[in-house]
Amino acid sequence: MNFPKYDGNIHPDEWINNIKKCIELDHMPDYDHYLRGVISLVDSNNISLPAEINSFEELRNALKEDISFIVFKCTNKRLLQSLKYVPEREGGNTSKFVLNFRKLCYNAEINDIEEQKNYFCNTLPKLPNNINNNSYNYFLEFIKRREKIKSMNDLIKEFAEIVTDELDLIKRESIVALKHVATGKYLSSIENLCYTTGSRRQLVFAGSPEPGLNALWKIRFNEELAIYNETYIDLQHVKSDKYLGLYYNYNCHDGYTYYKSPKTEHTEVSIYRNRGNWKVNNSKLENHQGYLKSNDIINLRISTEHNNNQEIFLRSHDIQFTIGNDSFQEVVCHNERLGGNDEWRIELIQIN
Repeated sequence: MNFPKYDGNIHPDEWINNIKKCIELDHMPDYDHYLRGVISLVDSNNISLPAEINSFEELRNALKEDISFIVFKCTNKRLLQSLKYVPEREGGNTSKFVLNFRKLCYNAEINDIEEQKNYFCNTLPKLPNNINNNSYNYFLEFIKRREKIKSMNDLIKEFAEIVTDELDLIKRESIVALKHVATGKYLSSIENLCYTTGSRRQLVFAGSPEPGLNALWKIRFNEELAIYNETYIDLQHVKSDKYLGLYYNYNCHDGYTYYKSPKTEHTEVSIYRNRGNWKVNNSKLENHQGYLKSNDIINLRISTEHNNNQEIFLRSHDIQFTIGNDSFQEVVCHNERLGGNDEWRIELIQIN
């Protein structure tokens, strides 16, 4: 049987454990029977062993007392200090990073969880001090969870959740779809198909139960990420390049008036060239301040700037209107009490 040689570039525990596994595979659990042969595999030019070694445990201890093991641990600590996590969206591999981190901790014999957490914090990307925006910061998210981490397994579990959350974040200019929760249909528009009442602008409706091309929106805002109740967003219809919003009329007698929806005579929602400036609420947690993520259930609200800045909410329902021979599920804005018809699931769409 060919056993691996020992030259000081592997942890003694790992080397001896590997040899024992080989012996067990050969159905010869009498380890000491192999002891002399195993000792001969140690590089005697660089590693000094006592003249008398009578067990694998004594061999293990002798290898750990040799200067080569001190050098080995120091090298692994330096590698650990220089290790940096590269996010997956930048080409990194989280699984390989975690494997490397754990291996370096093992090789350097860093077993205390507080010390492990300190090294781990050092691997995470931090925002430069001169950037003042709400970009996602792995370091800050890890710090928030640090106190509940009591073991290496806890550490990896919490970090895996942070990475998963980051992949679900809705970023500036992401492509999204909005699914009406109550009816299962997606917020949609068809280029150049217009209302026959009201503003006669491009219509908005809740359409297919699948997010087809007419249901794709580019979400725009000023920062890298959107924060609930804080960030103004615009929804740009991908196919027509126009924005979701409210269209209004002005005349000298009535001043500014918003058009009525075709069936229920709530405020009409349409697609046109001007940006909409919507805000996002979490439908379950009114004062939620977290980042907007894929599959969140949200309410969308907009201010009627020409009507005392009243806030009204995006709604759909089973009520339909017709244009020609086609029926469409109405989408409106309203200032009534919020309910299930005001809930939308925002979904991040990956475009290849």
